Amino acid sequence: MKKLGKVIRIRGKRKLIVKANFVPKVLQVTYDERLRPIGRVYDVFGPVSSPYVSVVVSPDISESEIELLLNKPLYVKTLSKRFRKGRRR
Repeated sequence: MKKLGKVIRIRGKRKLIVKANFVPKVLQVTYDERLRPIGRVYDVFGPVSSPYVSVVVSPDISESEIELLLNKPLYVKTLSKRFRKGRRR
C-alpha cells in the first residue's frame, strides 16, 4: 500500500478532493486506514509537482462516513510489474 494523500474537501455528496503525494492512475481503487475500499480515482488535476485527485466514493459508503474521511489519509495498492513470457532477444 502506498499513501495517496490527505482528503482536503468534499465536493457534492459523493466526491472527495485529495492533495496527492504522487500521480495515480485513473480508476485505481482507493482505501482508508482500515484497508476498506472507499472509491476510485476519477480525475487528476493541478500541477505535476503537487497534484490534486478527485475520488468518486462507492455507493456502499454512507454520507455520515464520508464526513469522517475529511483530513484523513487515503491509500492505493501498488501495482506489481508483470514479466513477459518468452525469452529476451
